[in-house]
Amino acid sequence: QVQLAESGGGLVQAGGSLRLSCTPSGSIFSINVMRWYRQAPGKQRELVAVISSGDSTNYADSVKGRFTISRDNAKNTVYLQMNTLKPEDTAVYYCNIGASTRFGYGLEYWGKGTLVTVSS
Repeated sequence: QVQLAESGGGLVQAGGSLRLSCTPSGSIFSINVMRWYRQAPGKQRELVAVISSGDSTNYADSVKGRFTISRDNAKNTVYLQMNTLKPEDTAVYYCNIGASTRFGYGLEYWGKGTLVTVSS
């Protein structure tokens, strides 16, 4: 079984910073794409940032210039550095990976989410 462990969420004042981490565990052969999504109360889940196996990145317009996604392939870990946080960034943040495991190729896995609350 593959599980994703997220950490780094919490309460921060507007203008502050947080760094989220996500480390998968289990029978993983390789990880292709790694993503961060978020879901604010009453809203749909949205893609925040994505990083490919070749370190190509893409961001939602709302976080460009403030958030940075990165990965450490040796640790199978993806990070989301969030700077200049705004109250509208308040949401549960979810890690998502596309991976090849003993269960198959190109499978998608989700973390349980970590809450980020930005106070004004």
